[in-house]
Amino acid sequence: MTEHLRAGQQGSIGIDIGGTKIAVGVLVGEELHEFRTHPTPETGWPSVLDAVSAMVKPLLERFPQTDAVGVGIPGPISTDRQRVIFAPNIYGFTDVPVVQGLRERLGVSVSMENDAKAAALAESGLGAAQGSSSSVYITVSTGIGSGVVLGGRLWRGFHGIAGELGHVVSVPGGPVSGAGQAGTLEAVASGTAIARDASYALNREVSTAEAFALAQAGDRVASRVVQGAMTRIGLAIADLQKMLDPEVFVIGGGVASVGPYFFGHVQAVANEAAEGFAQPQIRPALLGSQAGVIGAALSALIDRAG
Repeated sequence: MTEHLRAGQQGSIGIDIGGTKIAVGVLVGEELHEFRTHPTPETGWPSVLDAVSAMVKPLLERFPQTDAVGVGIPGPISTDRQRVIFAPNIYGFTDVPVVQGLRERLGVSVSMENDAKAAALAESGLGAAQGSSSSVYITVSTGIGSGVVLGGRLWRGFHGIAGELGHVVSVPGGPVSGAGQAGTLEAVASGTAIARDASYALNREVSTAEAFALAQAGDRVASRVVQGAMTRIGLAIADLQKMLDPEVFVIGGGVASVGPYFFGHVQAVANEAAEGFAQPQIRPALLGSQAGVIGAALSALIDRAG
């Protein structure tokens, strides 16, 4: 949609900076306008912020009542949510003053959030967990990210690290993750881990998608690999049900796109492991590639409202 906001309407602009593309859009009420993407520059963080600015400035002109901007980043951010500590998939993104840099370029208020936590906010506010009192969002893709939403607000914890499910140890002494820790859930159950284990077990290069296809076709070796990963995800969800007791779990990301085969196994494992407590309610994510943009825009609105 391209029309200007009606009189009295306010919105916010969401930005999702990824390793391969930057996505932006304008959120007005429950509708996302002007969603568009651009390749992420590979020449350092100033050029990335310049590219973001070039995408956002026309939107600020087209939607003049939109004066808040939110940005999601795939990596840990500082506790004051001003700087990116390290974004491993974006060239040159180490200790980057993202909020200051964008504020200077755009001249408006800027909020920043980890991308998985932004997606958690999006699915809670406008997606699969809409209307729930509490939810946990988990993305299972190259890595495993997550976010906890309580009463419509992200729960960040005292140090700002709440919800880092991918970095919880699942197999002590297991494979080392990209963060340098052994046996974390991300190291044994992410899409990257599934491809690695399937390639080793089948003695050839195997993608995550192929591993699932082989498993569903009856390949016993591939089945062991993917079922092992799905089992660990289900157990992690059961543990979270016992500790946090959220109303809803939402799972997104490339691995979750496998569909009923994935969700059926994860749900069954979670049910068994949580027996006697509460059956976890697990739903597929609804917002897809727009979740990061929507969540970043919602974060800006929440921050603006205080």
